Amino acid sequence: MRIGIGLPSAVPGATPDTIGIWAEHGERAGFAALAATDRLVYDSLDPLVTLAVAAAHTTTTELVSTVLNIGYRGNPFVVAGQIASLDRLSGGRFTAGLGMGAWPDDYAVSEMAMTTRGARFESALAQLRRTWRGELAGAAGPVPALPPGRPQLLLAGMVPAGIVRAATLGDGWVAPAFSVDLLRTGLDIVGTEWARSARPGRPRVLAVRYFQLGATAVATAESYARNYYGPEMYPQVQPDLLTDEAHLRDEVDRIAEAGADDLILLPCSADPDQVALLAEALGSARLGTHAVAR
Repeated sequence: MRIGIGLPSAVPGATPDTIGIWAEHGERAGFAALAATDRLVYDSLDPLVTLAVAAAHTTTTELVSTVLNIGYRGNPFVVAGQIASLDRLSGGRFTAGLGMGAWPDDYAVSEMAMTTRGARFESALAQLRRTWRGELAGAAGPVPALPPGRPQLLLAGMVPAGIVRAATLGDGWVAPAFSVDLLRTGLDIVGTEWARSARPGRPRVLAVRYFQLGATAVATAESYARNYYGPEMYPQVQPDLLTDEAHLRDEVDRIAEAGADDLILLPCSADPDQVALLAEALGSARLGTHAVAR
């Protein structure tokens, strides 16, 4: 299992300098990927802009959105162009983790209905792929296609229908930020549906957890998660907040044993020292021997 680290784009008050430092430190420490999350009505940085900054500060590390919410972005062709730009500017290092978005406030301010988001999401995926295949053309000629298979698409889902969609319409699944049991169930579903669709190869499965280390880890992580998720979702996420080295290492091993290909550890603060603390806590063995080929 490959281990990546999130950028503090969803930590209120994060700055471009902070993002650049995190990206440089993350690549230097040996993390396999740098990731950014997505919220609209929240003090956060756009994930595509964040990852573009990270691309400028790195040379080899994969860049991942975990996840970019498509449901309230009204024009999929605009999003396709933004994603294609990031893919090209990063030299093909971008993996598009996409989701519908689960935050009612984000839909309300966008004047988009949540009730039809599943159908809109599937339509948007088709339009994204049309753009990347080079099927759009205007008076100036066709929009250049991306190389085949770029970007890789990983689809988020927490309920069975969403996990099935990841297996049939995506290249893999982004699991929720809690519950190894849910991860195991999802792995069974995505594997079964992938085989049923007679798709070649195997789906890529990416898990996500939140971490914070150091003297104030528990208070910082719980404050961040409570603010980010709110009173309804916080109780689900809280047990899996990784705030000490023993819990961190145990959870990494459990997720690897469950069968995930990747784990992204998202920060609860913007302190750049967290990158080194996480790398030290994991150790070279976990950053090395858990690696798998994509």
